[in-house]
Amino acid sequence: MKYRSAFDIIGPVMIGPSSSHTAGAARIGRVARTLFEKQPKRVVISLYGSFASTYKGHGTDLALVAGLLDFDTFDERIPNSLELAKELGMEVIFQTEEAVPEHPNTVKINLFDDDNEMEVIGISIGGGTIEITEINSFKLKLSGDPAILVIHRDRFGIISAVTAVLAKHEINIGHMEVARKEKGEMAIMVIEVDQKIDDEVIEELKGLCNVTRVIRMVE
Repeated sequence: MKYRSAFDIIGPVMIGPSSSHTAGAARIGRVARTLFEKQPKRVVISLYGSFASTYKGHGTDLALVAGLLDFDTFDERIPNSLELAKELGMEVIFQTEEAVPEHPNTVKINLFDDDNEMEVIGISIGGGTIEITEINSFKLKLSGDPAILVIHRDRFGIISAVTAVLAKHEINIGHMEVARKEKGEMAIMVIEVDQKIDDEVIEELKGLCNVTRVIRMVE
């Protein structure tokens, strides 16, 4: 697993006690909220492996909920996140799972509101570094770097159309993955980039034929 700097190993600025169980958890929660594009009304958080056995002692529960409230890793409100979620009308349900995950720090977050639902699976790999491994059963790798997700119909030419827009705006692609469930059905592009993506670019991508949704990740 790659680390971009020594600070990825030492750990980020954060509310403790653990970079993997607290900072990483907060980042997973925040990415899940970004993907959902709003604060959910109800969240079911399923914890696996080490997360399941130590989540209360290490504050993983507080951190996950803080991220879902859009708090950063160093936000002083993290210790009070469960109470704040209740005040803001977000129902939170925790459950531990006995299944053995591929990575010990694994969490599945199911987000709901009146009209939408989403399932996000993420892992915390140390030093506050995370990876989103699944979104609504789409297998992928999303690190939380500046990125966009393009949800689209699986059609000829759509990948080249998206990359052409990015090239026109001189946006360099650092990493890209494409996933689909079935040929010709819904698919998803995960595109990590090297610089900020302006609203103009997002709107242009949304206007492409066969693109149904574009999500800009927290930078």
